[in-house]
Amino acid sequence: MKKLRTLTPFEYFSIVIGVSALFISFLLFSSVTFNQYTLTVLGYIYIFVILAVSYNLINGVAGQFSLEPNGFVAIGAYVTAILILSPELKEEIFMLSSPYPFIKDVYVPNPFLVLIISGLVAAFIALLVSFPVFRVRGDYLAIVTLGFGFIIRTILINYPSISNGAMGIDSVPDFASYIFIGVCALIIVILVYNLVYSRFGRAMRAIKNDEDAALLMGIDTFKIKTLAFVTSAFFEGVGGGLMASFIGAVSPDQFTFMMTFELLIIIVIGGLGSISGSIVATFLFFGSMEILRPLDDGMWHFGPIHGVPGLRMVIFSLLLILIILFARRGLFGEREIWDVVIDLYKKIKQRRQNG
Repeated sequence: MKKLRTLTPFEYFSIVIGVSALFISFLLFSSVTFNQYTLTVLGYIYIFVILAVSYNLINGVAGQFSLEPNGFVAIGAYVTAILILSPELKEEIFMLSSPYPFIKDVYVPNPFLVLIISGLVAAFIALLVSFPVFRVRGDYLAIVTLGFGFIIRTILINYPSISNGAMGIDSVPDFASYIFIGVCALIIVILVYNLVYSRFGRAMRAIKNDEDAALLMGIDTFKIKTLAFVTSAFFEGVGGGLMASFIGAVSPDQFTFMMTFELLIIIVIGGLGSISGSIVATFLFFGSMEILRPLDDGMWHFGPIHGVPGLRMVIFSLLLILIILFARRGLFGEREIWDVVIDLYKKIKQRRQNG
């Protein structure tokens, strides 16, 4: 396996400042240039960037095949909806059953504090779940975490005094504006990068490469896996809170296994262990879905080709197959985008010298 290039502190700081400045400039420019539909799509993409890099932390960097994101995203979304709504509004919304007193009376009007609490609740539940979960590995770990997502959704449906059951919770205040989501995504991506390239991140990669060898080297594998799991759940909870506010409502149908499946596709396409790969793959995933949307319209045609309902997903699936066939380890593998750019520059320079 090719050794990953380590950036110097100056290089890393320069990249963070440069990318942050460019992204914030893009946020400000797009907010006054693009129409509302485009901004909605971009906001949704930024939320999934948060979820993808968080999921890649446990699944790609730490190498633990976990299938739990939809559960923790649901927890963050519902906690945000419950905290940000006033007691009077909750009394009106909960129609299937009266909310429990601790659900009805709790009220936190500060959006920042609400998101932090949502992440902490998800992280706390992840901590409790980690004790039985990390007693197994591999496929067994995937099955256990898959079951966790189903349990959360079942609780949301069958306990209307907590979640209003299948009807969900609507009228969630839209504090998560386009720029707010973009800034949150930028902050979380920087935090995840710092984790991945810290001592903690190196321990996660050691566990991914060979857990038994890491254990013999003195790494507390259970502690590292638990910390990775809890950290990932925290950011997923925050992403769920942003999603609840951005959409304006939450319901159990939003947090099915399909959400986990989409995130799994994204991190595999980008490269397991590559944070920038997850970001690029998120834009490609949702961007291509939007670009191909006219194919579902029967009125659309391009020469002899006419739109047919469902054609978009056929073409999209074929594109995914081609990517997996020609990029077995994803677009970036375990590398970051700067590694790809540097390698490409070296190859072009070498060809010029040889030519």
